[in-house]
Amino acid sequence: MINTLFLPELREMLESGNSTELRDFCEALHPAATAEFMEGLTVDEAWRVLQEATRETRSEIFSFFDEARQIEILETQDREQVAQLIEDLAPDDRVDVLNEIEPQLSEQLIKLLPSDDRRETLRLQAYPEGTAGAVMTTEVIKLDESLTIRHALEQLQKQSNEVETIYYLYVVDELDHLRGVLSARDLISSLKSPEKTLRDLMETEPLTVDVHDDQEEVARKVAHYDLLAVPVVDDQHRFQGIITHDDIIDVVREEATEDAHRIAGVEPLDAGYLQTRISQLCWNRGVWLAPLFFAAMLTAKAMERFDERLSEPAWLWLFIPLVISAGGNSGNQSATLVITALTTGNVRISDWLTVVRRELLMGLLLGTLLAVVFLPTGWLVAPELNATNPMNLAVIPVTLLFVVCSGTIVGSILPLLFQRLGQDPALMSNPFVAGIVDILGILLYVMVAGWFLG
Repeated sequence: MINTLFLPELREMLESGNSTELRDFCEALHPAATAEFMEGLTVDEAWRVLQEATRETRSEIFSFFDEARQIEILETQDREQVAQLIEDLAPDDRVDVLNEIEPQLSEQLIKLLPSDDRRETLRLQAYPEGTAGAVMTTEVIKLDESLTIRHALEQLQKQSNEVETIYYLYVVDELDHLRGVLSARDLISSLKSPEKTLRDLMETEPLTVDVHDDQEEVARKVAHYDLLAVPVVDDQHRFQGIITHDDIIDVVREEATEDAHRIAGVEPLDAGYLQTRISQLCWNRGVWLAPLFFAAMLTAKAMERFDERLSEPAWLWLFIPLVISAGGNSGNQSATLVITALTTGNVRISDWLTVVRRELLMGLLLGTLLAVVFLPTGWLVAPELNATNPMNLAVIPVTLLFVVCSGTIVGSILPLLFQRLGQDPALMSNPFVAGIVDILGILLYVMVAGWFLG
């Protein structure tokens, strides 16, 4: 609401060409707030405002625009000016935004970058998406292990404006092998011994990640060790860059969104919901609906096979939705819990037996609960279920117990199996679990009905 009220004043500045006020507007607020105030502007108007900011502020404001606006700016504005903006972005942010635009335009912009930035951008783009190398930044302070505290502080002063963060200082040898790490706080605290070398002060076995490590695994490490940044090394332990906490937040958000989509039976979207074309959205949903449709056909086939068994007594048909939903819902709950636990690292494949035992016990408890709830209420749906025929009363409660147990076991085992096969456990989405449990539910229903009704 606030940014909408401010729009007339901002547009008045643009119409009058008041460069001083526009520059003050860009510099006075936090870049995130400035970007928010500019949401109501057209892309051309937003670009005109950015031209009044300093290069550093311009790139910071741009980084807070939503992805769709960033892409539109890159695609519609002057190539030379856009290339200058891209140059001022942090290397990892630069690669991210270049990967989102058309490859031909990306190549054009990269060619306009200074040689060092162009070389660095191409190197980062070479890392597969979803790996540590693809999300790391290379703007980082590297210090020689032989430097004294005094000289290290001098280097820190020289490099501090050129890097993304100075939370940690990384110590390397002449071949860029990572030798150790220390915090800026450690360095300042050691000023009483200015001639001491970094070799004496640094932590010699810092936690590192490999450039090819999966970004999800990196996020888990950073969260587990409560780090602000983690160094990235190659196979020879040469220092390549760092992954900062803000990048980790983006990774966690991205992975959580992908898992949420897959659990719901939707192929993850590359862009936002509103930014995704209807045709692409249809494909991402249809590619999962098709196999789920055939799974439902198998359920129908199972019901057809046992048509005669389910037709007598007639009330058996009334409770098929109840049986199927109880199994599917319990399976979905188990699958969601296990997928989440695997994603956060709370459960490992080696814990499979414990997980299955817990879910079997949970199935027995929940199934018994539903059976007990059914006994005094089932007659409301089918008056034939009464105390004069105990066999009738037993069919649904016993089936519920079996179906819920099968749902919890299937829902817990399938994500673990996918993880063991090296696949994302979220691929075993809730609809797939429900489809499998539906077929099991029909089979169990018919089996129990045969036991009690002959």
